[in-house]
Amino acid sequence: MRHLLILTAFLFISSLSLAQEPTVVSGAVYSTSTNETLESVNIVNLNQVIGTTTNNLGEFTIKANANDTLHFSFLGYKSIKVRVTNDWLKFGETKIEMTELALALEEVVVNQLRLTGFLEVDIKQVPVKTNYRYSISGLSTAGYEAGSNTGAVNKVLGAIFNPADFLYNMFGKKPNELSKLRQMKKDDEIRNLLASRFDREMLMVLLQVDRVDLDEIVSQCNYSKEFIQTANDLQILDAISECYEEYKVLSRSKNRSN
Repeated sequence: MRHLLILTAFLFISSLSLAQEPTVVSGAVYSTSTNETLESVNIVNLNQVIGTTTNNLGEFTIKANANDTLHFSFLGYKSIKVRVTNDWLKFGETKIEMTELALALEEVVVNQLRLTGFLEVDIKQVPVKTNYRYSISGLSTAGYEAGSNTGAVNKVLGAIFNPADFLYNMFGKKPNELSKLRQMKKDDEIRNLLASRFDREMLMVLLQVDRVDLDEIVSQCNYSKEFIQTANDLQILDAISECYEEYKVLSRSKNRSN
């Protein structure tokens, strides 16, 4: 009887340890229009916040558990979400199909400067850039944008205090999203992925916010419109992260003083 109990306990512990081992899923991504495999498709596990890409044969492998959601995105194709099932984990590889998008070029309006030859008149036509921060991921500089606007100092001080409430309202009740924000900064695959993207799609999916709120967050952190319009997704991620870290430091200092 004693040996039977020991054997039962051993089997139970073994099965428990096996269940806790990380699992992976594999597959290949195809185009529905050509039935050919797609190389360099971006894949992110939204639950575990880890990413990968398909190889030259359209194949991929990524860590996942049952009920995790994988997000597939590729330039010119409609992004899709795929739920990891027990059957997928059990039987191995699967075929993922992506649908090509119809590409439409937007009309671009170019406003040409009409120079008169008079410096005092012509100089007024030149647009003035008012950047207030220059903290951009991938560059050696750090701190605030050095705009020529006379209110730049006030903008800097405002950036330290004003965005805190907005950020807390956005993320204070979403600890999971804040946790994802930190995980995204640590995962090299996701950072490389975001560095090559400018559409904000991955950030919106991972942080569960829409484009308007995402731009507003960065704006409230006092980054200029030019930065918001031209920054890649990794720079936007680092901007939000830096702003929130500043908010946490100031909040702790304020609590101690009270």
